[in-house]
Amino acid sequence: MNSDLTAPAIRRRLICMVYEAMLLFGIVFVSGFIFDVITQSRHALTLRHARQFWLFLVIGAYFVFCWSRSGQTLAMQTWRIKVVDLDGSKLPVVKAIVRYCLAWMWFLPAMALDHQLGLKEWQMAGVVIAGMLAWAYTARFDKQGQFLHDRLAKTRLIHIPSEIELKAQSGT
Repeated sequence: MNSDLTAPAIRRRLICMVYEAMLLFGIVFVSGFIFDVITQSRHALTLRHARQFWLFLVIGAYFVFCWSRSGQTLAMQTWRIKVVDLDGSKLPVVKAIVRYCLAWMWFLPAMALDHQLGLKEWQMAGVVIAGMLAWAYTARFDKQGQFLHDRLAKTRLIHIPSEIELKAQSGT
């Protein structure tokens, strides 16, 4: 394993996730519109489960394409974060798919709890946010600072130093 690949700070990763969520809004909006045109849906609850599955596939295609092509989404490029295989090499498509599916563990336990308890609106959002923060905390227990889904998928997030950081490290 390449030891010079350092994990980005948890704060940097969480801020990147917020930026990623804003970018995903556009993808979800356009793909939702395409779904509505194809199915002639006039109401958001019509074909709700089919719509959710469609969005799961579209978002998955976005992440898998970006991760397996360059290791970075637009948000990850902005925050200089890259996902790589354990040896630092480019992520194969199958590992990108596994990582995408495992990354849903950020949300699914909290969403299941929301459903089980019948929570509404802000209570639901609070439980999901608390679940995400608890999941982010799992990186504290990993010796390389990786999230649990990265450990399970056998992938790593690495920090890509900026030119300024590289100059400071070299002392020039």
